[in-house]
Amino acid sequence: MQIDVFTLLPHAFSWLTEQRPVAAVLGSGLDLRFLNYRDYTPLTGGQVDDEPYGGGAGMVLRVDVVCAALEAVYGDTSGRRVVAFSPQGRQLDQVLVEQLAAADALTLLSARFEGFDERILEHVATDTVSIGPYVLSGGELPAMVLLDAVARRLPGAIRDESAAIETFSDALEGGFEFPHYTRPAEFRGWRVPEVLLSGNHARIDDWRRERSRERTPS
Repeated sequence: MQIDVFTLLPHAFSWLTEQRPVAAVLGSGLDLRFLNYRDYTPLTGGQVDDEPYGGGAGMVLRVDVVCAALEAVYGDTSGRRVVAFSPQGRQLDQVLVEQLAAADALTLLSARFEGFDERILEHVATDTVSIGPYVLSGGELPAMVLLDAVARRLPGAIRDESAAIETFSDALEGGFEFPHYTRPAEFRGWRVPEVLLSGNHARIDDWRRERSRERTPS
């Protein structure tokens, strides 16, 4: 899978190529590139944004700059899934993550401050995605969240058994994962549930599924 991130802060993503889980699939299942709008802008002085028409605070990422960058890299984006990040977008959930992970290639558009010229969302992006009902200073963090969520679903990123039974998986009927415990069995009077120490895997499986159902909002 090829994922390209267009951003004004490529260096903000450097850790993704150095640490797991994203780095775990680099070179085998994931071709990851970080591209700076300023390297492709048709404007002088590396300009990429401008004041909003009608007045107001902040700067807006220009549509001509974004299109120039995409055309320089791809020539034509037809058939390519282009994701822009905005609080008004579709809420990122596991269903959307699975859809995006099934694509052959993704392009992620990150903006800063006042965000995108609306024409980018209307005519350039195929998807507008939000990671939550709050405002951030830029799209770098949302892009990292989506990158991590998608990359861990690619072949080789994690063991198959790790993904088979986890939060939102079919095995748990789309619910939250059950609680986990490890050694010591008792600490400051806080004990691990006895069923997990019983060695009875049928009882453990029943207990885990019941805890999952309890945790999952109806």
